[in-house]
Amino acid sequence: MNFHTRKWVKPEDLNPNGTLFGGSLLRWIDEEAAIYAIVQLGNPRVVTKYISEINFVSSAKQGDIIEMGITATDFGHTSLTMRCEVRNKITRKSILTIDKMVFVNVDEDGNPAPHGRTHIKYIEEQFEKEDL
Repeated sequence: MNFHTRKWVKPEDLNPNGTLFGGSLLRWIDEEAAIYAIVQLGNPRVVTKYISEINFVSSAKQGDIIEMGITATDFGHTSLTMRCEVRNKITRKSILTIDKMVFVNVDEDGNPAPHGRTHIKYIEEQFEKEDL
C-alpha cells in the first residue's frame, strides 16, 4: 500500500477530548478514495457506494501528521473496491483501517456505467505512450 496524502492535525480537527475528530478523518478518507477511484477509472464521476466496518485503532492529536494509504483490491464491471489504512507519519502507528470501500463509476446522468478497467494503473503507466 502506498501512502501519498498527508494531513496535519490542527485545532479545528479536534473533538472535545483533544484528539482527531472521527468525522474529519472520514471526510478526508472519502475524498482521498474518490480521487484514487477517479485516477484509476479515468472518469471524474464516481460515487461512494459502500464502506465496511471502520476500525479506529488509535487516535491522533494536534500537531500530529497522518498519512492515508489506499489500494485497489478488486475491479467490478462498474465498481472499484479499495482498502484503506491511516497511520501516524512519525511513529508509523496505525490509526484506522477500512477493509472495504466500494466506489461506482457513473455516467452523466448518475447511472452506473462500465469502466473497462481490470488492474491498478500506476503513475508511471499514466505517462507511457499507448501502443498503436
